[in-house]
Amino acid sequence: MEGMTNDERAAIDRIDAGAMLAQVEDWSAINSGTGNLAGLATVAGRLADAFAVLPGAVSLVDPAPVERVGADGVPAPLAHGRHLALTVRPDAPVQMLFTGHMDTVYPVDHPFQALRWMEDGTLNGPGVADMKGGLAVMLAALRAVEASPAAARLGYAVVINSDEETGSAASAPLLAEAARGKVAALTYEPALPDGTLAGARGGTGNFTIVVRGRAAHAGRNPRDGRNAVVAAAAIAVQLAALMADDLSVNPARIAGGGPNNVVPDLAMLHVNFRPASAAAIARTDAAMRGITEAVAQAHDVAVSVHGSFNRPPKPIDAGAAALFERVRQAGADMGLSIGWRATGGVCDGNNIAAAGVPVVDTMGVRGGAIHSADEFLIPDSLAERAALSALTILRTIGLGGRQ
Repeated sequence: MEGMTNDERAAIDRIDAGAMLAQVEDWSAINSGTGNLAGLATVAGRLADAFAVLPGAVSLVDPAPVERVGADGVPAPLAHGRHLALTVRPDAPVQMLFTGHMDTVYPVDHPFQALRWMEDGTLNGPGVADMKGGLAVMLAALRAVEASPAAARLGYAVVINSDEETGSAASAPLLAEAARGKVAALTYEPALPDGTLAGARGGTGNFTIVVRGRAAHAGRNPRDGRNAVVAAAAIAVQLAALMADDLSVNPARIAGGGPNNVVPDLAMLHVNFRPASAAAIARTDAAMRGITEAVAQAHDVAVSVHGSFNRPPKPIDAGAAALFERVRQAGADMGLSIGWRATGGVCDGNNIAAAGVPVVDTMGVRGGAIHSADEFLIPDSLAERAALSALTILRTIGLGGRQ
């Protein structure tokens, strides 16, 4: 603990690991898959009660409108849960953003619903690491900072969304607004089991390409038809050829067609792009439009493109590097070795970085096997990571927000 001030030590000493673990067990026992609106509402209520101990008013914000292309190829509204938002001291000289998500990847009918303690002392359960453990870390860190004399100089926004696991389409406007004017942000995705953090991230784009052809009898008059599946396959092959060092392309699924004796008049291609740069996004978007227009003309079909590059790439710029160094030094003063590495995964840290705010987005618990029935939390990391956050926040206040 060398290198810490007395105020920093006092803040860390206030962190209650037992209370944090109880919160994780309570919140993780409630299914909050992104599509489980009732479960999300229950968790949102529990979180609102918990975060009400902080100054400022907690509110539950309606999701932004989102559409999804249905099996008929027509976009229709897609319901989402409400998001939790909290603003504290908006006129304070140092303004930060803290974000997390309440949804998980496990739907209400998924077999993985219960918590259990493992022989190695880890806690296995849905969302314990990703990221209900992270929400407990965020709250404990903010409570510790609020008890510090430095708190009066800190203002902050908290956003806990309900749709991060499906791309944050219904919360992107809220995140962008909350990021405005902030000097730094911390997001509470889980760290790796050894404490390694995510550094640079690539971006992502998800698209549904709808192809409408013309039905015909496959034996009697096939040339009168316009095969939507064949046209969709042609688009998929050409998109796959765009793969490059700074772009991954995954045509994931073609849906459509019916009986073998009918030329299919509807097909939908679902494709994911992973761009590593803004240039890759611009190049790919232009190429996709050109490919779909050319295939539409060549196959005499109608093609419409739905979706977006919803997560821009997150490079490590000077501001992010300075914030990472602050986290690293805070860890060193706690006796922790904090490292980071680039990852192909995406999260709300991408959105925050795109708003021009330095962000470290894996400040949550140490854990692993996320998005699987083996997901686990290392309980000792609850207090450890809350202390790391609290120390990072206090030092950001001390710097006056300078990177």
